[in-house]
Amino acid sequence: MCSWCWGFCPTWEKIRSNLPEELRVKYLLGGLAPDNDEPMPESMQKDIAGYWRKIQQHIPGTEFNFDFWERCQPRRSTYPACRAVIAARKQNPEIEQAMIEAIQKAYYLNAKNPSDNDTLIDTAESLGLDKNRFSNDLDAPETQQTLLKEIQLSRSIGAQGFPSMILDKNGRYITVPLDYNDPACAISFIKEQI
Repeated sequence: MCSWCWGFCPTWEKIRSNLPEELRVKYLLGGLAPDNDEPMPESMQKDIAGYWRKIQQHIPGTEFNFDFWERCQPRRSTYPACRAVIAARKQNPEIEQAMIEAIQKAYYLNAKNPSDNDTLIDTAESLGLDKNRFSNDLDAPETQQTLLKEIQLSRSIGAQGFPSMILDKNGRYITVPLDYNDPACAISFIKEQI
């Protein structure tokens, strides 16, 4: 749910489409902000809206729907969205990336709150997932445990921020340099490493 990850999406798509076929992409959830039902302080809302503007300047073409700050009750809580990706993956591993993208679009383009289970359930249902199964998996203790394990793994392999790309080369983890506007940097680095 990092807004820099949202800005990075077009570049990531170009990187992914140019990766050698033998490479397998695995998404790991980094967590970002634990569960929190408290409304986000107004100062934090202004800070995050400011980050959105900064991203738009740094990554031309990135869209944000600033109506989010008026329509929703923002909370600093990204774990629900992370659990939604895990619940979707559990039901259909092939839909993981589509779920990530759908949550991002709901948040950044459609001004829907990704901290709300209703938003996440509607998003899953729009992708054809079984609503009842998804709802049960979303809040299941094993889903939370999976998230905590992924957060730990992300940190242990060197993910320092969001987004991060880490290449696993025979058990050696190599951080891939990222340029938000130029996929060639990451593509050439990866190809040199394999």
